[in-house]
Amino acid sequence: MEAMMRLLDIMARLRDPERGCPWDRAQDFKSIVPHTLEEAYEVADVVEQERFDALCGELGDLLFQVVFYAQLAAERGWFDFEDVARSIAGKLTARHPHVFAGAPAGTAAELSLQWERHKEHERRRTAEHAGVLDGIAATLPAMSRAVKLQKRAARVGFDWAESAPVLAKIREELGEVEQALNDAPGRMADEIGDLLFACINLARHAGVEPEQALRGANRRFERRFRYVEEKLRERGRALMDASLSEMDALWEEAKREERAGPA
Repeated sequence: MEAMMRLLDIMARLRDPERGCPWDRAQDFKSIVPHTLEEAYEVADVVEQERFDALCGELGDLLFQVVFYAQLAAERGWFDFEDVARSIAGKLTARHPHVFAGAPAGTAAELSLQWERHKEHERRRTAEHAGVLDGIAATLPAMSRAVKLQKRAARVGFDWAESAPVLAKIREELGEVEQALNDAPGRMADEIGDLLFACINLARHAGVEPEQALRGANRRFERRFRYVEEKLRERGRALMDASLSEMDALWEEAKREERAGPA
């Protein structure tokens, strides 16, 4: 608690109109959003790389973003950090009646459904004619927003019961991409978007987090490409001088070594 109070005091002093930091004084809600997103991704990055020695510092950076928003709101008389903490405490208590109100615990799936019902009730309480998809932030990363849209639609039955129809939909969308490539290049962005949306749907059905899956694919691509680069360097050759077939052979070699694991 003492550290939290010190952090709040530091934030207030940084924003002091007369003696604060010019950069901090110049920020507003919109200008700090990119920094918030960056800090959140840095937390995700150290967790995925299991660099837990760096996690404490990254969580501190992310917490500072929350404090920054709360300070901006307090300066306008809207709410302060105490209100933020009180708000999430109230939500957690209301959404976990099996813990705080003596309700039956149920299974993990039942608790998840109960959580979503509480959230839906809260949304409808704040909007008289709230739609199923209301409240999903348009500024979310497109992949994360696609998952949320699909989950909301699935709650009212707009979903396939198994993966097979999703695979069929992916094949259909891929066919439309191929058709657009040949006949209507102006539609390519729309058709590729539909294909990506269908692939995200498959990931959801398979219980795979698509953002994490893609980050994993990015890491594999980087690792294998660096392998190709290093092997060519050992041969005294540059990437620009190698043929695609030569680079592809080294790429496949990198994949084989990965799958074989440590010797």
